[in-house]
Amino acid sequence: MLNYSRPNFSLRIPLGRCVRKICTVSVVEAVDGPGSSTKDNSGHDSVYFKERVVDGSPKKKPSWKRLSSKDIGITTSMIPRPTRIVLNGLKREGFEVYLVGGCVRDLVLKRTPKDFDIITSAELKEVRSAFSRCRIIGNRFPICHVYIDDTIVEVSSLSTSATKSGRDMNLSFEGHDGFDERDYFLWKNCLQRDFTINGLMFDPYANLVYDYLGGVEDLKNAKVRTLIPANLSLLEDCARILRAVRIAARLGFRFTRETAHNIKNLASSVLGLDKDPHGNELHARIWFRRSFIEIIVEIWTLGITSTNSEASLRLLWKFGLLELLLPIQAAYFACLGFRRRDKRSNMLLCMFSNLDKLLAPDKPCHISLWVAILAFHKALSDEPRDPMVVAAFSLAVHNGGDMLEALNIARRISRPHDTSFHELLVHQNLDSATLKDEVLHLNASVSKALSIMTDEHFVSQAMNLYPKAPYSDLVFIPLGLYLRVCKIFECVKEGKEEQFMAKQGSKINHDMLTSGSLQEVRHVFARVVFDTLYPINLRQDEDLGGV
Repeated sequence: MLNYSRPNFSLRIPLGRCVRKICTVSVVEAVDGPGSSTKDNSGHDSVYFKERVVDGSPKKKPSWKRLSSKDIGITTSMIPRPTRIVLNGLKREGFEVYLVGGCVRDLVLKRTPKDFDIITSAELKEVRSAFSRCRIIGNRFPICHVYIDDTIVEVSSLSTSATKSGRDMNLSFEGHDGFDERDYFLWKNCLQRDFTINGLMFDPYANLVYDYLGGVEDLKNAKVRTLIPANLSLLEDCARILRAVRIAARLGFRFTRETAHNIKNLASSVLGLDKDPHGNELHARIWFRRSFIEIIVEIWTLGITSTNSEASLRLLWKFGLLELLLPIQAAYFACLGFRRRDKRSNMLLCMFSNLDKLLAPDKPCHISLWVAILAFHKALSDEPRDPMVVAAFSLAVHNGGDMLEALNIARRISRPHDTSFHELLVHQNLDSATLKDEVLHLNASVSKALSIMTDEHFVSQAMNLYPKAPYSDLVFIPLGLYLRVCKIFECVKEGKEEQFMAKQGSKINHDMLTSGSLQEVRHVFARVVFDTLYPINLRQDEDLGGV
């Protein structure tokens, strides 16, 4: 069932898999030197070599460990029913089954995994035969989708994953005390992972967690470490740069020194995501737009759109990625004189910090809310407004376009606003007609900002004032998302929507927010704006109509 042969490898990446390195110079300052990277007292940054000399001292490879899942605090009750059904079905057929990757990492950290990935000794055809609703998807890296009720459980095969990597690794296997050929086979599979903390395997029947790569130790130390040398790992798959940022922001982890250094140096390689691996130029643009958007959505679904949005933005800025992925927002940071490791805040960071406080752990908001906040802030940054105008606008969004109600509430607000943001003008007592005109003007500016964010030309010109900045015209907002964000704001111009019911009370329905419910998205948007405009330390106890 399992093939325990030991192929010969050499540690070399095929030239065709390498991505052209593009040197990036900071728009504000040179990227901080090695001393600013996260110091890693353990020294080494990969688990591939038996022994390396780092910082003048030899560092040995991590020891193999079998850990009791009960001692770690993992129980089978943490595994959802659909995943248990698939595990039990394959186990009954006599196959070995394991949980792998991020779900094991999250279980060790006592977090709720987004999904559970299974790997088995069964061939994919055998998996398909074991379940009535199952299909094999993917050509280059095929996996099985098993349908249990309304849930899709992903299952991969040990035999398939053993051949999917393009790495050519010449590693001699030396026995570890108490381990055998089966462990060698599992270890070889773990070498296909990206980071050590994602290289854990959990056998729920033996109640054992297999750690061949030092992942548990890195979890204890809150470190993100590439599995192979960082420069090779990030060149092999430049999307790992984005995944590393997502993981670090989501878990509050730091990068090891070598990982941080290479993320900075290779940041521009994410532009290589538009390179078609098969060399077809027409297919390249289609492949790029689809895969890049999927990667961005994946990252921000668990990063910026989760409870870590502020941390994600700070990391993207710190490592020179913001000017590649979000040039418009990077120009804002540069205009304010933000340094790479700046601890200060600004209005954009405050808005996302307030969004973080409203979200439930592991229940992200819909990406339309995140894009709406970016477009709204872009409009304010381009043309600062009276805080009363900002309040009235967000109230009109919240109540579905009831302008009269929004104006009346906004004009009654007496609480002090945050005066530290340059996006806000000095407060004036505007009459109702002037206030309405200003609200409509702001709405038009938000629509314009959203259009600019989806226009390659405008995006590419965003960093023109900073000639040393890298060129980027990446637009990851597809048409469907653009239209969805437009829908959030269109009520301000069109007037009160007959079928729309404004949310009452302050409780957030996180499931509806994740699915993109217009009512819930508008409600949270208004909450974020008010929490930023009127910080809690400045507030007076006063009813604001349930917002």
